[in-house]
Amino acid sequence: MTHQPTPGTAPFDHRMTTLRTDDDFLSAALPFLTEALTTPAEPPPVAIAAPEKLTLLRDTLGTDAKNITLIPHTAWYTGSAANAIAQAAAHLATHAAPGGRIHLLMEPVWNGRPGRSPRETAEWIRYEALANLLFAPFATTALCVYDTRTAGSAVVEAARRTHPDTGVYEDPLRIAAELDAVPLPPPPADAHPLTHPDADAVGQQARARGLPPADAELFTESVTAAAADLAPITGIRFWGKAPACVCELRTARRVDDPLAGFVPPPTTELHPDQGLWFTRQVCAYVDIRDIHDIRDIRDGGEGSTVRIQYA
Repeated sequence: MTHQPTPGTAPFDHRMTTLRTDDDFLSAALPFLTEALTTPAEPPPVAIAAPEKLTLLRDTLGTDAKNITLIPHTAWYTGSAANAIAQAAAHLATHAAPGGRIHLLMEPVWNGRPGRSPRETAEWIRYEALANLLFAPFATTALCVYDTRTAGSAVVEAARRTHPDTGVYEDPLRIAAELDAVPLPPPPADAHPLTHPDADAVGQQARARGLPPADAELFTESVTAAAADLAPITGIRFWGKAPACVCELRTARRVDDPLAGFVPPPTTELHPDQGLWFTRQVCAYVDIRDIHDIRDIRDGGEGSTVRIQYA
């Protein structure tokens, strides 16, 4: 993120609204967009929503719609939670005013990839929580729209805890800790061990588990990048079949930063300590646990495990 906050700018304004009808959407969206258009020295606001809601905005606004950037939410939320963070960071870097000033109307794709399972829902709640820390220095105003026709009540209630304007907001670190307290299932008995995260050996495992050559190469790069970031690695094992291939790394280090791998690098050229960022961008899930929290640990020791699932 190249924009830095300027003295006197407001912090990240992270709002939430729920709706049940198209009229509810317009009742929330129109005042928010008007607020954006009347804020001095701000670029055009962005509406990221379901295509049918964007059509509704165009029809309602008429010629004024040209003053708003309209983006289908399937083009913004394209993969993991880390992908969404990268998308927002890139947009602020290239389109926001100094200090990150811009209004974003955002509708997560709860009836698409995020939200299609409890596992993915948990990652998107993590994204909403950590956004409060990652974008805290920036004067960005975001309104997150939750359509109860596609987002269930449990999702909405969890999301309310991640938005400061709801009255039930909780510390993002507490929410991250709750998510990390959920035990991971133990590796299968036939998980394949490796001595070292050597690129050739990792690539062989990826191909043997059915990943096409391009995907196998990406997964290999993701595993080796994470391993370099987490060194020293004390154990590695593989399981699963394409596309859901899994690699678990054990490191002698304790990885206790909930933002590990989520902080956007300052440039597109990655440094050695940014391997987890790359891994999170490529892979669907990256789970980090303290070794003592893993159910199948038999040999004691200190450190962390990092479980990487390609898709």
